[in-house]
Amino acid sequence: MTAIFIRIALYVGIALIIYLGVRKIWRDWTGTFKQQDAEANRIRRERDLRERAQPGVIDLKRDKDGTFRPGDKP
Repeated sequence: MTAIFIRIALYVGIALIIYLGVRKIWRDWTGTFKQQDAEANRIRRERDLRERAQPGVIDLKRDKDGTFRPGDKP
C-alpha cells in the first residue's frame, strides 16, 4: 500500500517540476517578445515623428461627413 502512495507522490512531484519548468520558459519567452514588440513600436513611433516633421507633409483631419481633408495649420 505504501508503494502505491510513494509512486503517486513521485509522479505528482515529477509532473509539478515539469509544469513549473514549462511555466518559467513560457514567461521568459513572452517577456522577451513583449520587450521586442515595445522596442519595435518605439522605433516605428520615432520614424513616424521624423517623417511628420519633414516639409511638405499634410495633416489630414476627419470631417463631419467622415471624409479626411487637410486640417488647418496654426
